[in-house]
Amino acid sequence: MIETIKRYFDAFNIGDSEGMLACLSDDIAHHVNEGGVRHGKDMFRDFCEHMTECYREELTNITFFETEDGTRAAAEYVVNGTYIKTDDGLPDADGQTYKLPAGTFFTLKEGQITRITTYYNLSDWRNQVS
Repeated sequence: MIETIKRYFDAFNIGDSEGMLACLSDDIAHHVNEGGVRHGKDMFRDFCEHMTECYREELTNITFFETEDGTRAAAEYVVNGTYIKTDDGLPDADGQTYKLPAGTFFTLKEGQITRITTYYNLSDWRNQVS
């Protein structure tokens, strides 16, 4: 199952939202950092479009973890980003760069991701772009 997670991150790093979506179950539950839960691929697609509009990011130093039964996985990484368009309720964007440690937890079933939960320090990000 870790191969599914690797494909997901590979797609992220080349800006391939459809490649990311191909790794997800139709009923994906996407738990957003300091936000709500988005259900389904359509809401995830909308999230990806918004993120692409406001941020340019590459994930590096990715370390993967997986349970023995392959139903849960996690990844720890560094987000290397550029803030390219002001996001609602956040500081004004002016091409600021940031480097942020983050982690994502996954639930998997039958080779597809059914849950994504991402965590990062929003205060740290705000400080870097302010």
